Amino acid sequence: MEMMSKIEAFILGIIQGFTEFLPISSTGHLYLGRHLFGLDEAGLFLDTMLHMGTLLAVLVIYKDELLDVIKHPLGRTAKLLVIGTIPAVIVGVLFDDFFDSISKSGLTIGWEFLVTGLILWMADGIRRGRKKMHEITYGDALFIGVFQSAAIMPALSRSGLTIAAALFRKLDRETAAYFSFLLSIPAIAGGVVYKLPELFSGGTEAVSLGSLMVATVASALCGYVAVVWMINFLQTKSLKIFAVYVWILGLTVLALQYTGIF
Repeated sequence: MEMMSKIEAFILGIIQGFTEFLPISSTGHLYLGRHLFGLDEAGLFLDTMLHMGTLLAVLVIYKDELLDVIKHPLGRTAKLLVIGTIPAVIVGVLFDDFFDSISKSGLTIGWEFLVTGLILWMADGIRRGRKKMHEITYGDALFIGVFQSAAIMPALSRSGLTIAAALFRKLDRETAAYFSFLLSIPAIAGGVVYKLPELFSGGTEAVSLGSLMVATVASALCGYVAVVWMINFLQTKSLKIFAVYVWILGLTVLALQYTGIF
């Protein structure tokens, strides 16, 4: 088993940072990237540190909102985040082993990319809503949270599904992206904490401390850029470009799996 180089770590950090917040599935892309580099054994430890990087990015961007939640733990924003996170917690706790086995096999990744593209295309085609952050209801948060819970599947994009769900609930496009990324904070943090007990149970031999640091920093920097860029992008641009991208990627993965290359 080869040790992951810093260049490979840097590339994976870039992949994680951008794809966590672009609606194209970070988990699916990381699976493909690790498979390409032969780093499947380092999955859990590496993924955890990469997610720590993107978590740091959104913590910096949403620091004012988080301070408000800390000061007002029973306030409206805090309640929206709790309600929006509950479905993912339920699905994650009850079905973690099942979905983890699916994720490791990679057998459904191609199909999941196709489903992500379909949902993005449908969401982009609906009439644009006008709801702002202060108009989001608890029902909206729960609906978006249910979509987020489906993203436990490796190539169903968390950001893609939550942005789409927000658009289905008539949030305006900027607010849809804004709330999606805010909701990612408890989702990413909870996922990291949930995996901590098994983090050091094995499979970390292929990752050096230096490579982990490179991957984490690259993930944080690219994640920061992706959040800011995506919020601005959605104000005037279409999600369909991402739908086409994941369709092409999904079909490519399916073709490679069918021919036995992948």
